[in-house]
Amino acid sequence: MSAQRKETNMQSVTRATLIIGLVFLAVMRTSARPTQDRVTILYDAFGKPSDMKKDWGYSALVEYGGKRILFDTGNNAEIFAQNVKVSGVDLKKLDFAVISHRHGDHTSGINYLLTVNPQVKIFAPKEGFGAVFGASSLPEAFYRQDASLPDYMRYYNGRPPQMMTFGTPWPSAHFVLVDGVTEAAPGISVISTVSQTPGTLELRELSLAIETPKGLILVVGCSHPGIERIVEAATVANKHVYAIVGGLHLVTTPDPEIARIVTALHDKWKVDRVALGHCTGEPAFAAFQKAFGASYSYAGLGSVIELP
Repeated sequence: MSAQRKETNMQSVTRATLIIGLVFLAVMRTSARPTQDRVTILYDAFGKPSDMKKDWGYSALVEYGGKRILFDTGNNAEIFAQNVKVSGVDLKKLDFAVISHRHGDHTSGINYLLTVNPQVKIFAPKEGFGAVFGASSLPEAFYRQDASLPDYMRYYNGRPPQMMTFGTPWPSAHFVLVDGVTEAAPGISVISTVSQTPGTLELRELSLAIETPKGLILVVGCSHPGIERIVEAATVANKHVYAIVGGLHLVTTPDPEIARIVTALHDKWKVDRVALGHCTGEPAFAAFQKAFGASYSYAGLGSVIELP
């Protein structure tokens, strides 16, 4: 082989090696990119035409800082399963889930979630007697006893256990019960508030607070305790709430009260952005869209809301 031919072959090998190296570097850079920060709406009763099915209830997949969080599971397990599949979401890859409160339009998809990801950690409200998420308990002294009765008329034949525990429809679930503010991951907190509103009195509700460079992203289910009380509770994590995503439970609220809440969030709390759905209500959608303008993000079923 001539020296010239050897040199040509060496140049070809060098060029091929360089190309392979550049392709490898590009692949590595692509795979190293962080997960896109966004919220995908998986369950709601309004939305643009798609193969996803509309129904009353709420569920969203929150992706931020490499974490994947399922927030609520909708009103019907079959519809939830369909919407999850259509959206291409893999529930096996969750870091954890959050159930905002015990109402069926937020919990009914838990059965499907557990068939796909039976070990997933689920943050849920810690409640007293009758809590559907289990682990509630009461000491034997919670009821008055009467030793004059025969044993067959007494609870536990007059010899109750020191602590009575109560079950859950999901006994295999890995629930983490929250009563206060709990850090679920670095920069991500679960916040518990309690409703003082007639009809949902003493209902405990969880919200998700994500710290970002612009302030908190606050993901809410129904806001039964009142969105202002939730915002105030979230300021423990950060003084500024940048955005609110989810339902505000204003479906039957009179216009003057809607206007007051819109003004309070916009002017008093200085919320920069809203992406509202579920029980916020049609008149409230209109009022918030008018007040927030370009900072109002449509959040119907199937929507993908980009986060800062």
